[in-house]
Amino acid sequence: MYNIVPLILILISLSIIIIISVKKFSVLSNLDVDSIPAEKEAKFKERIISNRIKRNIIKWWSKISRLIIPIFSWIGDFFKDYYQKLNELKKDYRPELKLSENEKESLIEKTLVDVDESCRQEDYEEAEKNLINIIGQDPTNLKAFKKLADIYLEKKNLEEAKQTYEHILKLLETKDLINDETDKNRQIAQIYFNLSEVSLEQDCFDEAGGYIKQALEIEPNNPRYLDIMLEISIIKKDKIQAFEAYDKFKKSNPENEKLDDLKQQIDEL
Repeated sequence: MYNIVPLILILISLSIIIIISVKKFSVLSNLDVDSIPAEKEAKFKERIISNRIKRNIIKWWSKISRLIIPIFSWIGDFFKDYYQKLNELKKDYRPELKLSENEKESLIEKTLVDVDESCRQEDYEEAEKNLINIIGQDPTNLKAFKKLADIYLEKKNLEEAKQTYEHILKLLETKDLINDETDKNRQIAQIYFNLSEVSLEQDCFDEAGGYIKQALEIEPNNPRYLDIMLEISIIKKDKIQAFEAYDKFKKSNPENEKLDDLKQQIDEL
């Protein structure tokens, strides 16, 4: 009897151990043991790669900074110097010295002589600088504007030439700068002729024709204006207009050596 009790207790204890072990085994069996080290390894690799990228960025940024900073410093110095030069030019173009009217006229005439000399030497930059100086003193000086426009045309700065001639035209048409009406109209016709030349250089043939027609309305028998009208008509292959211009040109300049050649060009249209 006494031997059975310990045996029963042993069996009960063993049963409890077995039950607990079975429950633990069922929990462990649901775990993916292989995934644990893999996940840790992936995270570890990710952390290492991330740290490496950060170190590389810092290293390359340090190298690039050493190159970029001097470049930006040089650019800053360049624009600073350029700004100072512009201010110096501005002072040259706008003298602060106050002159009497007689002194101003005398200075302008002298400067115009210098401009002519600069043009003869083909120093157009110096000529342009002096002309802008004159215009700063006298904003309605027709001589200065005309010389400036002619320089732009000579240098093939066509847009600047066109704008300057158009400004001269506005001055002539809106301001009483010339007392003689005939002389004023003659100068207006001349500017239309110049504008026609510029438009021809720009291959704007319709615009060129419009300008020269306005010049011919003022001076219908001017050989120079008829000559350019003929040229435009031939370029545009306008045979009727070309013959009209040719007849007027022949009457105004019967000894011109180009007449036969022009007649042949018109016949071939």
